[in-house]
Amino acid sequence: MNAMQIANSMPMWIACGIAVVLVIAQAAIFVKKAFEAGPKVGLTKEQMSKAVKSSALTSIGPSIVILSGMLSLLISVGGPMAWMRLSFIGSVMFESIAAGIGTGSVGVALGVDELTPLALTMAVWTMILGSIGWIIFSTFAADKMDKVQKKMSGGNSAMMGLISTGAMVGVFGSMVAQRVVPMNKNALATVLGAILMYVMMQVSKKVPALKEWNLTIAIVAAMVIVAVI
Repeated sequence: MNAMQIANSMPMWIACGIAVVLVIAQAAIFVKKAFEAGPKVGLTKEQMSKAVKSSALTSIGPSIVILSGMLSLLISVGGPMAWMRLSFIGSVMFESIAAGIGTGSVGVALGVDELTPLALTMAVWTMILGSIGWIIFSTFAADKMDKVQKKMSGGNSAMMGLISTGAMVGVFGSMVAQRVVPMNKNALATVLGAILMYVMMQVSKKVPALKEWNLTIAIVAAMVIVAVI
């Protein structure tokens, strides 16, 4: 069997499918727990249902981006791994870079040279080991983050809000800068997406029904326009 036959074999689909099922089960448990906790904090069923609807609609845009990335990763490491990895992480950039580093370690350029079974193995291990630190950290540190928050904010809840907002602005600012600085089509898509998002926010003030679709419309429209150009 060649590398892609191995990558798309039934054992790979089964192994990756088990992992994806666990993610779906986890999401179902979170939703169930959230609906149980909602009334305890004063939320009505209508409010919770609206939150679910808004979240689902807002996720469409980012999901399309991930799907497009999955198609490129599918060609590189096969369907099962692309499906599993982007179901877990959702970062096309990380997965592509990690797979490239893995294959490069055995002298195979991802997407250029013919993939060998050894190169496929190295790509899979690099993708998994490269992200396992996040899982380990969240597993052992999640229950301690409340203490960290109180330590950082000095018990001031307003300060914690400012710190969280600052962290988010920094993270997204860094991500945007990586796209804008090269001054290529990625930069155009980023700027165009921001402009379209602003326009949609103004339009949705007059047409509230569009509010939940703002992000999806901005992302898809920017992608299509840049692709056509």
